Amino acid sequence: MKEPFILSKDQFLLIEDWTAEDPRLTAGFTTKNGGIGKTPYFSLNTGFHVGDLEEDVRGNRQILAKELDFPIENWTGAEQTHDIRIVKVKSADSGKGASDYTSGFLATDGLYTSDRNVLLTLCFADCVPLFFYAPKHVMVGTAHAGWKGTVSDIAGEMIRRWNEEGIASEDIFAAIGPSICRNCYIVDDRVMSRVQKLLEDSDEKPYNLISHGQFQLDLKMMNQMLIEKAGVPKDQIQISSLCTSCHQDLFFSHRRDKGKTGRMLGFIGWKED
Repeated sequence: MKEPFILSKDQFLLIEDWTAEDPRLTAGFTTKNGGIGKTPYFSLNTGFHVGDLEEDVRGNRQILAKELDFPIENWTGAEQTHDIRIVKVKSADSGKGASDYTSGFLATDGLYTSDRNVLLTLCFADCVPLFFYAPKHVMVGTAHAGWKGTVSDIAGEMIRRWNEEGIASEDIFAAIGPSICRNCYIVDDRVMSRVQKLLEDSDEKPYNLISHGQFQLDLKMMNQMLIEKAGVPKDQIQISSLCTSCHQDLFFSHRRDKGKTGRMLGFIGWKED
């Protein structure tokens, strides 16, 4: 499978197939490069909540707004809490969480919209960015899936919300973005007990035991399995091979950088015709 997230500029990668098919669609994931931040946030940190200077974060977001040709006043963001609360965003919500942290949607890890000129944004630094796209219904969405969000099935929750809106799972396309890989992500029995409970009916296992009480966990594969379980055809799911921990030249990584690091931004939205 080819890599779906292709470097477009120093600052970001785009979901190539989706954005080539519909030039009005803006969808992708930022790198850590091409910004104005200082160590340890060098250079394109987009997270307000990690201890970086707010003016640098705003400056980085303005750089992205210009490069994406998507004005900052049309962005929306959220206070992410590793849960599964999902919000439907309207054009009237534009600007929430765009230029500060406190105005974003509270305790929210998933956003979706059918409105034009709204850019949905969430922050990442190893957790899995999920992107959802239903072109026939003009619906887009994104979700933040760390291990907690993954085992609580935020991916399936997004799809079920769309099902309730009249969108069949077969009409949904999904992309799983750059995030920490299996080799870099070691978890303990506490995490694995929840993973195993969620996947007890599945023959395929996205993990392997490496020593007593220590497992390598493939969060990308697990989210793929949950998206398929919610009815999205396998050939409509794209998965990035890029690891945020391995690719130190491109990404911040919470694990690799021992917690003191910046955040990348996952983004998706439709521009006006």
